[in-house]
Amino acid sequence: MVTFLLERTAPLSQDEAWRRLTEWPRHGEVVPLTRVTVVPLGPTAEGTRVVARSGIGLLAFDDPMEVTVWRPPADGVSGLCRLEKRGRVVKGWAELEVHPGPGGRARVIWREHLRVPLLPGPLLRMAARSVFGRALNRLLRGT
Repeated sequence: MVTFLLERTAPLSQDEAWRRLTEWPRHGEVVPLTRVTVVPLGPTAEGTRVVARSGIGLLAFDDPMEVTVWRPPADGVSGLCRLEKRGRVVKGWAELEVHPGPGGRARVIWREHLRVPLLPGPLLRMAARSVFGRALNRLLRGT
């Protein structure tokens, strides 16, 4: 298993950074070869299931996650979303935090603990930091 941490300060309000980070289908637009679905449709809450399907054809796999903590930011108080990964291929958890940052900006922390069979830890850590780092940048930019 590997754990990695990504931190960014964005020229966004906490609410806007939170909205961009938790707009789940957008994750599929910024992570290569990935499509994201949400069940049930509607606002996210504890118990919401997010499924990221990554890959092509027979080499595709699902990364099902369940939202176990859902605390949007409010009145300058930090927000936290925790997703438990419940798949056969990908295990672990992810936490997305949005904190008040300097000058009214948002400070974002993406922390993830992953286990993927057959991928050695150093390779998994490097790949995850690269893929999710780019995804986080694009989510916060809104592109």
